[in-house]
Amino acid sequence: MIISDLNETEGRRFPARRLTKNIVGGSSSIEAENFSLGMVTLDPKGGQVPWHNHEQEEIYLVLEGTGEICVGEERKEIQPGQTVYISSNEFHQLTNIGEEPLKFIYCYGPAGDVAHWRQELEGTLPREGQEVPSLPKGAWPQCTEAADEYK
Repeated sequence: MIISDLNETEGRRFPARRLTKNIVGGSSSIEAENFSLGMVTLDPKGGQVPWHNHEQEEIYLVLEGTGEICVGEERKEIQPGQTVYISSNEFHQLTNIGEEPLKFIYCYGPAGDVAHWRQELEGTLPREGQEVPSLPKGAWPQCTEAADEYK
């Protein structure tokens, strides 16, 4: 039996002001072939999972906070207890629009790395409206800059 303790998982900070803790897959002690799972905390007022896509299907389950979720051409506010489904290769972005941290669980499958983590750390994330489709009208801007501490 393998048990991973979320409270003992350090996680990784990203330039877009978020902390990602892998629970299954990635740097976790639990490996699965069919899915990856983790918990993310977005900093208040703009912490983000920037506009990106990948081949895996994914869901986000909001636990705390208020966010703006963009999927394809749609933009909605998302609250605790709500889950959003993101189909394969669909562009998506989640931004904390509230005063408190936004916490959510992600699950995607099949398991494997998603390129946007590396791209964000390197400052090479494709820019919306230039190299990839535009965000929905009125959406919070995509964070594409890597902070010096990540380069």
